[in-house]
Amino acid sequence: MTTSNFADVIIVNGKIITLDPSQPIATALALQGGRVLAVGAEANVAAHRGPDTKIIDAKRNTVLPGFSENHMHIFTGAAELDHLQLGGVHGLEALTKAVRAYAAGRPDQPVLFTQGADYAILGPDENLDRHKLDAIIKDQAILISAPDHHTSWANTKALEMCDILHGRELNAGNEVVMGKDGLATGVLLEMEAFGPVQTAGGFDRYRLGLSTGAEPVPFPDEATFMIDMDVMRIGLNYCAAHGITSVHNMDGNLYQLQLLEAIEKADGFLPCRVKIPFHYKKYMPLEALDKAVEMTERYNSDFISCGMVKVFYDGVLDSYTAVMIEPYANKLDTVGTGLFEPDEFAKVAVAADVRGLQIAVHAIGDGAVRAALDGYEAAQKANGTRDSRHRIEHIEVVHPDDISRFKTLGVVASMQPPHPPGAMDFPLEPTISNIGAARWRYSYAWRTLKNAGAHIVFASDWPVSDISIIRGIQAAVTRKKWSAADPDQSFSLHEALKAYCVEGAYTEFQEHQKGQIRPGFVADIVILDGDIEATKRAQLHTLGIATTICGGRVTFSK
Repeated sequence: MTTSNFADVIIVNGKIITLDPSQPIATALALQGGRVLAVGAEANVAAHRGPDTKIIDAKRNTVLPGFSENHMHIFTGAAELDHLQLGGVHGLEALTKAVRAYAAGRPDQPVLFTQGADYAILGPDENLDRHKLDAIIKDQAILISAPDHHTSWANTKALEMCDILHGRELNAGNEVVMGKDGLATGVLLEMEAFGPVQTAGGFDRYRLGLSTGAEPVPFPDEATFMIDMDVMRIGLNYCAAHGITSVHNMDGNLYQLQLLEAIEKADGFLPCRVKIPFHYKKYMPLEALDKAVEMTERYNSDFISCGMVKVFYDGVLDSYTAVMIEPYANKLDTVGTGLFEPDEFAKVAVAADVRGLQIAVHAIGDGAVRAALDGYEAAQKANGTRDSRHRIEHIEVVHPDDISRFKTLGVVASMQPPHPPGAMDFPLEPTISNIGAARWRYSYAWRTLKNAGAHIVFASDWPVSDISIIRGIQAAVTRKKWSAADPDQSFSLHEALKAYCVEGAYTEFQEHQKGQIRPGFVADIVILDGDIEATKRAQLHTLGIATTICGGRVTFSK
């Protein structure tokens, strides 16, 4: 055998789940030049062992294609790792203790940021507002954010700092909630409402791609740019530690692509492949989509790419900002207010589609999902049918009349196993009461959509949910009904794996080289520290990541 056939890395003694239907299982694989050289029995793969080949013993543990995280916010999530995390904190006493302990170490920080506060953090019958926050901390501004990042609560100091105590007129779907006394209650709905507080606290650069889609002005100086490179590195390494080799980022601007480009140049590699969209906002002219084309032309490598436009159509169910077809079950005077009108979004869809761009639209309520589908149908009628693979993100409620349209229009359903209330970390209330029992059977309906022929791709939506793909898989396979009348929406283990890996590759038009372990495909591999098939479904969360390999390079090792 010539040296050209010697592998850089050989993994032996593995329980390899290739997700390749032509060869579903194996015990060994060889990697060379960033690609899979061979996969099969150890005796066959051993022929590719050379004097410099690195041997990795999988120890009879599961080996999988590298995980594709198909909806996340890497820059924001990395920056938020330093914030106070309130997941699991309940009750005024516990909240007070956590906030004051966090504040004690940050006396000079202009705004204290916290993440992950349940909507019912004080209990089912008590709402958080500025007065309760003032009682916890009065002389330092604080912004408490819900896990979904669509609602925040501020104390009076923060509201005064940003001149929003007396309210502010915002675009539809955004609101500074006002009290009967004519002053802001401290409840801030959607990004335009709480964005000023984030800006005051110096967090705006990390949220810029998500909140406005714009670039930092002025452009950061060298020292600041280096800081932001380190923040992005933290995010990339955090992904690698969770077995992630591909990222579909869902907030985006040119700045994040520039950071990735600089890291790749400085370090010689990236630990993950990252796709970053252009974020289109309602106030932008349609010509702004030309920037997405420019970003796509400039960044089109296997490790850094664009090719996509992200749009927010609505908010979330818990704050009644998701757009519904029929009123909320417990708030009959509202169906939510969209960030776009249906005809406005249709124009955006047509304009983005004619430029050859993939579209990903955040649509949680069934009204928003219908508007997104209508927009994609309008694009097909105007521009002709092509293999666009446009996406709808979340789809927490879908109207039964729209289920078959996903297959008909070729739309990818991008959904998150951690999101259904009770599935992982989110409580049942207030979400299931807001939806109403009549709509439960069409809520977070992965199985229903899959059975109707839709492509289902899974993700975490980190930092909204835990980044762990393993926990997400557990949530998918152990999904419980809310009532006996509801259909079973759970996935099998292999269906869940495919929804992260195979469908992740399909969604980004990379199914010819990603998502499976097969010769010629990219050498993106994750080795677990246990056997996923032998582990009880309710105990999958106990599995960890032993090794992550991206492009043939070890990016994480336990």
